Amino acid sequence: MGRRVAIVGTGHSKFGVRNDVNIPELAYEAIRQALDEAGIEKKDIDLVVTGYVGGWSSEGLAPVVVMEYAGLTGKPAYRIEAACATGSAAIKTAHDAVAAGEADIALVVGVEKMNESPTPTVVEFIGRAGNYFWEFENFGLTFPGYYALYATAYMQKYGATEEDLCKVAVKNHYYASFNPKAQFPRQITLEQCLKSRYIAWPLKLFDCSPITDGAAAVVLASEEIAEKLTDSPVWIEAIGVSSGTSNLSRRPYFTNLPAAKIAAQAAYKKAGIDPENPVKYLDLAEVHDCFTIAEIMAYEDLGFAKPGEGYKLIREEQTYIGGVIPVNLSGGLKAKGHPLAATGISMAVDLTRQLQGRVEKGRQAEIKHGRALAHNIGGTGHYAYVTIYSLSKPRSA
Repeated sequence: MGRRVAIVGTGHSKFGVRNDVNIPELAYEAIRQALDEAGIEKKDIDLVVTGYVGGWSSEGLAPVVVMEYAGLTGKPAYRIEAACATGSAAIKTAHDAVAAGEADIALVVGVEKMNESPTPTVVEFIGRAGNYFWEFENFGLTFPGYYALYATAYMQKYGATEEDLCKVAVKNHYYASFNPKAQFPRQITLEQCLKSRYIAWPLKLFDCSPITDGAAAVVLASEEIAEKLTDSPVWIEAIGVSSGTSNLSRRPYFTNLPAAKIAAQAAYKKAGIDPENPVKYLDLAEVHDCFTIAEIMAYEDLGFAKPGEGYKLIREEQTYIGGVIPVNLSGGLKAKGHPLAATGISMAVDLTRQLQGRVEKGRQAEIKHGRALAHNIGGTGHYAYVTIYSLSKPRSA
């Protein structure tokens, strides 16, 4: 059956353009916080799992450089990559190792310095996330272009508007304004979003997540160790994983992400959550809003809304605190930032702190059920991870 696994320490760097540090220094900002929170020393760590996409950075083997700088050389180590879902894939890898008894304490860290390359280089690199020869080389699709296809298909089928998309950005910037770690900790107006320049119609500048440098880390521990280290562990209750076709033309439709739906169903089944009404079991969610349309589709893929009604949740402000389910109270990828390999771990950090009631005033959710959900997508649905975090010990490992 395996062992139950909990988060016992969290760390998070400031997200943004971090020209003040190199890659190992940036990673250590998060590592140091996570170890201090857990109350452990480096010698206590049995395994290090590092999420790193790279390609735009000076360090090709950043994980070993990070481990040397952090004084962790000699520990068993993995480097994980699953595009924008790298952070969640790294957590899954460490979780499984602890659950299997291969480690009692595991450190998971994700780091990127995306701004080490010029913007066109980063845009091209991310644009290769699908099927390179068919989509990028022949048609020149950029990542905003991929999601613009989803946005236009969704708007045509269901009647959503550019204003609905911008309302996602307004909400996420509102909550980012309370988050000192966010890349853009400031509010925007609906008018500002609607007047921002188009990147790939109908997606405008404020519909798109930024290019970000940042790091996040968590310490995972087995049940026996976790309960010795803290009286408020946050348990990893369930992880659902799926994947999608590399080529978008092989997808059945462009109004949602099939892999995300499959991953959500798998996570709900493990956690005993009714997939027809998951909001009754959850206090909040962090979803993968690399573009505003992605958040709206996530509402539907996760079962927060019926197909074609996701945009109504944001139109009616039902994903704010006090609504049906608060979403992206960290500011989301849109305003908190999106350093690819750190994103899924950043979600885990924020949800852990939310469940423990220790985030900044203005963005703290009301915790009634003791459960939170992270939805992390790699590429355009090429990878999908849905993770349920809980204050209550899982029924089984």
